[in-house]
Amino acid sequence: MAGVLNFRPSPVFRPVISCPRRTNRRVGFRVCSEIREASSELGVSSDSSSKFSAPSDFKAPEPKRFFVRSDKAFDVFTAALGLFFRFGSGVFVAGYSAAVVSDKDIAPGEYALEVGGSKVKETSKLGPRPEKPIEIYEFESCPFCRKVREIVAILDLDVLFYPCPRNGLNFRSKVAQLGGKQQFPYMVDPNTGVSMYESDDIIKYLVGKYGDGSVPLSLSLGLLTTLTAGLALIGRIGKGTSYVPSKLPPLPLELWAYEGSPFCKLVREVLVELELPHLQRTCARGSPKRQILLQKAGHFQAPYLEDPNTGVKMFESAEIIDYLRATYALA
Repeated sequence: MAGVLNFRPSPVFRPVISCPRRTNRRVGFRVCSEIREASSELGVSSDSSSKFSAPSDFKAPEPKRFFVRSDKAFDVFTAALGLFFRFGSGVFVAGYSAAVVSDKDIAPGEYALEVGGSKVKETSKLGPRPEKPIEIYEFESCPFCRKVREIVAILDLDVLFYPCPRNGLNFRSKVAQLGGKQQFPYMVDPNTGVSMYESDDIIKYLVGKYGDGSVPLSLSLGLLTTLTAGLALIGRIGKGTSYVPSKLPPLPLELWAYEGSPFCKLVREVLVELELPHLQRTCARGSPKRQILLQKAGHFQAPYLEDPNTGVKMFESAEIIDYLRATYALA
C-alpha cells in the first residue's frame, strides 16, 4: 500500500535539512549549500563559480552520431540488455507514431529521424503537462525504480531526480523525513502536494494525472513486470548502487535523456553514484523536446548535459562520465 502524504508544495530543489552551525566543513558544505528551484533556465549562483569549475584541460567534444568509444563498448552492450528484457519499454512516448516523408515535408531546422537517406517524422499524444517537474528519490540499480523511470519516459515528464545510492549522505535521510521510512522509489508532486511510495501506485498516479489513465501493457503485468525489470539490470549489477564520495553542487545538473537509451543509462549510473541531483529533460522517441534540444544545441543527441555550476554543455556519454568524475568525485 502506498503511503500518501499531503503537504504544502515547496521549491522543487531544496536543502536537505536546515542549516545549523557545524564545525565539520564537509557536512556544513552539504547542508548549507544554496539550493534553488530547477527550471528551464537554471542560473549559476553567485558563489558557485568559485567552488566548481571544469577540469583545466576540459574541452567539450563534438557530437558523433552512433559512435561508441572503444573502452565503453562492453558497457554500452550490457546497458542495452535491458531493452531486450523490457521489450523496449521507455523508448517511445505515449501515442507514438512515425511516417516516412519527403524532404519538402520537413521544414528547415525541424527535427526528423534519418534512416537510410529517408526522413521519418515522429509524433506522439501527450496528456496534461505538469507546471513543475515531478521529484523522484531513487537509484539506478533498483527494478522498482526502473519501472517508474519507464513511465516517466512514456509520459515524457521532466523529473528532478534525487539519487539515493547506498550509504549516500543526503537524500536517503530526506526520504525518511518526508515519508517516514527509507523506501524507494519515493515520489513528490509539487504541483498537487501528493507524495507516495510503491512503484505501481506511482505509475497509476502519473498516468492518471499526466496521461490517459491507462497503464501501458509493459508496466501492467504485475510480478512479470518486476521480474523483467530486475533481469534488465543483470548486465549492470552493482552499477549505480553505492555512493562514491563527492562534492554536492549548489544547483542541480540538467540532463537530456530517457530510460530506453543505454548511453543515457551509463551517465545516470555515475550521477547516482556521485549523488548528484539532476533535472532530467525526458526525450524518448516521439518527444517534442527533441525539437527543443535541436534548436537549443544545434544538434539532437542523448544524453546531453548542461551544468549550471560550471557552464559546461556537452554531448557524448563517455566524455560526460569523465567530466562528472573529474569535477565532482573526491579523490
